[in-house]
Amino acid sequence: MSWATPDVAALVAEVRTLVQAARRTAKRQINALVVLTNFEVGRLIVLHEQGGQERAQYGKAVLQGLSEALTAEFGRGWSVDNLELMRRFYLAYRERLPGSPAGISETPSRISAAGKSETMSRISSTFTLSWSHYVFLTGIDDPAERAFYEVESTNQGWSLRELRRQFDASLYERLALSRDKEAVRALAREGHVVAKPTDVLKDPYVLEFLGLEERPRYSESDLEASIIDKLEHFLLELGKGFLFEGRQRRFTFDEEHFFVDLVFYNRLLRCFVLIDLKIGKITHQDLGQMQMYVNYYDRHVKLPEESPTVGIILCKQNHEALVEITLPEGANIHAREYKLVLPSKADLRRKLLEWTDEGDV
Repeated sequence: MSWATPDVAALVAEVRTLVQAARRTAKRQINALVVLTNFEVGRLIVLHEQGGQERAQYGKAVLQGLSEALTAEFGRGWSVDNLELMRRFYLAYRERLPGSPAGISETPSRISAAGKSETMSRISSTFTLSWSHYVFLTGIDDPAERAFYEVESTNQGWSLRELRRQFDASLYERLALSRDKEAVRALAREGHVVAKPTDVLKDPYVLEFLGLEERPRYSESDLEASIIDKLEHFLLELGKGFLFEGRQRRFTFDEEHFFVDLVFYNRLLRCFVLIDLKIGKITHQDLGQMQMYVNYYDRHVKLPEESPTVGIILCKQNHEALVEITLPEGANIHAREYKLVLPSKADLRRKLLEWTDEGDV
């Protein structure tokens, strides 16, 4: 290749970086305008209905007529269903951009004409996801749950597919059930923040991606091998900040060898996280064994500036009373169930509502 000299290659790399950055910026700006335009269309539809008041039965014929007119002028994308999605999007997010009675101080045409970088920056920071993301989010009825998934999608860069998986796996409910009520409220505002060991816990963990049947015929070694084969998926299920350190980590105590199933390091907590896998119901022997593992890592492996080791026993069936009476208060050891199929969102939601006294959160 004629340009494959050090000087020209360096120039190509710089120009490539510039072009890629420009394309990313253009994509964000186009996305912001698409989302904002749909927001404004939804606003105009709602304003047309009884002076902007939401109602159950609105003019279907009006939407049909609007759809036909816009499709004739602009082409595809203006079906009645899409217009209804824009209407629902505005109703769900109308408090997001205060300013004028429209709920926003500038229309897409004014923004396009002005071309001000600060205006586009404000829009981009307000609606940070794609229109497809917002279509999905608008279908979530609970505002707190919707806000959580929006924050996490933005912070973690979830694709629509990843967002759907986390929603189907009931991430919000599982995190909420592992927290106190104030921390549940914080989920909607801040997303999943990892600041202490209990922040990494879920109830239960969902391992449907392993492809194991929901039967007792597999062994703990089968479970471990499947997790290693799908390690990337397992790290996503564990959550933020996890790095894989090793499997079947051996240590020797009093001339006897012991093996920790899975060892991770959490860079946010700055601590080791030990995971023991159990295919049956948890026992006090399991808890005692994990206590020994944690003690060994705290005394012989972790550095003085690192945080205490966390132990998690993933079991098919938890026994909360046994865990409570076996472990000392403040122990960095936790037992959590795992599921090999996606849990019922309805069951988890019902459990969460019972725990929060019917809507206290």
